[in-house]
Amino acid sequence: MKPGIHPEYRPVVYRDRAADFAFLTRSTATGDQTVEWTDGATYPVIDVQISSASHPFWTGRQRLLDTEGRVEKFRAKYARRGPRPTR
Repeated sequence: MKPGIHPEYRPVVYRDRAADFAFLTRSTATGDQTVEWTDGATYPVIDVQISSASHPFWTGRQRLLDTEGRVEKFRAKYARRGPRPTR
């Protein structure tokens, strides 16, 4: 690796305010704000809109799609047409 061309890789806190959830990891991302972590050290913080604590797939609150209704709607739409003419 060439020296001086890579961004600094350091501990960063990612915070999901909607779910009141934060985790400490290492990243090259930078943030203007800082937060004091549970170990007493201060780290840069990056606010995210969604994380595993608030995403419907991970929380089990996902919406089930009505696939049968969609299939019936498709069939009704294209049943009006006759068969496609052949050449």
